Amino acid sequence: MGLFSRRRASTPTPAADTSDRAARDATTAHLREFVQTRVGVEAYIEPATNVTQTTVMLVATDGEWTRRRVPDGATAAKLARALGIPAYDVQRTGYPQRVRDYNARQKIERQRKIV
Repeated sequence: MGLFSRRRASTPTPAADTSDRAARDATTAHLREFVQTRVGVEAYIEPATNVTQTTVMLVATDGEWTRRRVPDGATAAKLARALGIPAYDVQRTGYPQRVRDYNARQKIERQRKIV
C-alpha cells in the first residue's frame, strides 16, 4: 500500500542545513540581545514534553521573559554559560514569582488599552 513511501530522506539537504543554521543563529542573536538589554537575566531550562521541544526561558529581574526552542538541556546550559548567565532546571527550581507578577501586570495593561 505504500503508506510510508513518501518519507523524507534521512540525510539533510544543503538547503535544510542552511535554514537550520540560520534559525540557530537567529535564536542565539535574539537571546544575546535579550541578555545585553536587560538586567539580572537568568536561564530556566524547560524539558521536552509530548507537545513541545526542550526550551530555554530567559527571565530578567523585572520578570520580563522570552522563550526559545533548543535541541536539548545540555545545549541550553552551554548557551547560558556562553551568555554568562546562571542556568536552572525548571523541574527542580520552578519558575520565579517575578514571572507571574510580570504576566499579571501585562494582563492589566492590555485590559486598560481595550477599555
